[in-house]
Amino acid sequence: MKFKTIEELVTLAETSNKKISEIMIENEVEVQERTREDIYEQMRNSLNVMKEAIEKGLTEEVKSRSGLSGGDGKRLANYLEKGKILSGETILEAVSKAVATSEVNASMGTIVATPTAGSVGILPGAIFATAKKLNSSEEDMIDALFTAGAIGIVIANNAFISGAAGGCQAEVGSATAMAAAAVVEMAGGTPRESAHALAIALKNMLGLTCDPVAGLVEVPCVKRNAMGAANAMVAADMALAGIISVIPADEVIETMYQIGCALPMPLKETSLGGLAITPTAKKLEQQIFGCAINPIIQDIK
Repeated sequence: MKFKTIEELVTLAETSNKKISEIMIENEVEVQERTREDIYEQMRNSLNVMKEAIEKGLTEEVKSRSGLSGGDGKRLANYLEKGKILSGETILEAVSKAVATSEVNASMGTIVATPTAGSVGILPGAIFATAKKLNSSEEDMIDALFTAGAIGIVIANNAFISGAAGGCQAEVGSATAMAAAAVVEMAGGTPRESAHALAIALKNMLGLTCDPVAGLVEVPCVKRNAMGAANAMVAADMALAGIISVIPADEVIETMYQIGCALPMPLKETSLGGLAITPTAKKLEQQIFGCAINPIIQDIK
């Protein structure tokens, strides 16, 4: 590995006058002992899978078997077309695409886990919305995926990326940080600005619990993908505006790790706490499975 921390990654990019994506590509060539062309083509394939998932979620009546999710990505796309939006066209583009992708995942469709299936919509939502806004090339989008991958590797190696290990802050939070850094590069930002964007984005996800209703990656997961995409876009704009994160990215990642370790087990993908044990959630669980999947609710204090 050429880098272990965000600071090492950014410094390497700055001293070599290269983008983070280029550092990541070179790293993969070295680590995987494959050609640059092979690695790039693999990422192109991933981008195409993301594109297909977005299109499916926005145009088809995607429904999960449980009935807990489906159709919201398409609803957002239709709402966007009416032009009377409050939050801004590009942000809502990212959100609609994030929801669409997450719903395809819930319906057992083909997706690219970035970094997990539970947070699958955030990165493609942000990248495809940014590409539409900036008229980015396919190569720009592929490079953005490499940038996101570099951030994801650092987070995975220094903290965690799964809700079971660190709560949803580790899952949706990591994806949000990856997306924020990636779209900054797409917009012509510097490696240092990408680092500030990921720090700003991840700070706003700290402490987020993983509490899937009925143990399924649908509620509240799909809507958290939506909020993660919006968070990523705003964080990117803040960094591009020259706003810095007072707490460095590596320290934010370490903080996420410490919080994740401190979170009680019921708040880490067990469906024993949080929204998963609300009265409505328990009724839905009974309707879907005919019984409670977690009959013994443990004390989360």
